[in-house]
Amino acid sequence: MGFEDKEKSGGYEESGDEKDKNENVKRNESEASLCETEDEGEDAEGNKIELGPQYTLKEQFEKDKDDESLRKWKEQLLGNVDINDVGESLEPDVKIVSLSILSPGRSDIVLPIPQSGKLEGRWFTLKEGSRYSLRFSFQVSHNIVAGLKYTNNVWKTGVKVDSTKEMLGTFSPQAEPYTYEMPEETTPSGYFARGSYSAKSKFLDDDNKAYLDISYSFDIRKDWANTQ
Repeated sequence: MGFEDKEKSGGYEESGDEKDKNENVKRNESEASLCETEDEGEDAEGNKIELGPQYTLKEQFEKDKDDESLRKWKEQLLGNVDINDVGESLEPDVKIVSLSILSPGRSDIVLPIPQSGKLEGRWFTLKEGSRYSLRFSFQVSHNIVAGLKYTNNVWKTGVKVDSTKEMLGTFSPQAEPYTYEMPEETTPSGYFARGSYSAKSKFLDDDNKAYLDISYSFDIRKDWANTQ
């Protein structure tokens, strides 16, 4: 997940993807980063950012309550959340409820979410040159989760060929799951693109706390798998 349909000298070159102009964020992967092995990619993700002290949701709401602009922002973020029902937990909890691959003209591919974080066998198959997007829903409880992001790294024959990092945002606890759909992408095509890939997806917050960490494999073939 996270491919651009470009090939160069028997491989593919990842182009930078530019987000909404209001966000003014641009990602360009260097050649060195795309040549990382699986082990090197793991080391790079292990850097932890040390943040300030944590507060319960009630403490966050009471903090700086004399600042009207902050108070309004917190009220907008929390919405209809009853602070007294949330509890006194410092740590937010994020549960990934569902993961699906969408492709125009086809039924959604609903992906099973493993409890162990490691899947046995192929997780899914994508057709070369096809348009697709990833949609997921998640539930937030206990406290506000700040800077939730999705990362995905893909390797073929041990060499990194793609890296995706999508900032999802900050979310308050609520009973109903949030739903997020990634931008549509196109799988690479051609002889060198087809085959088996290994990948690792994570959902992380600002503290680099992982709420889901999946290692998996998938295929790119000439056509969709019969079961999909």
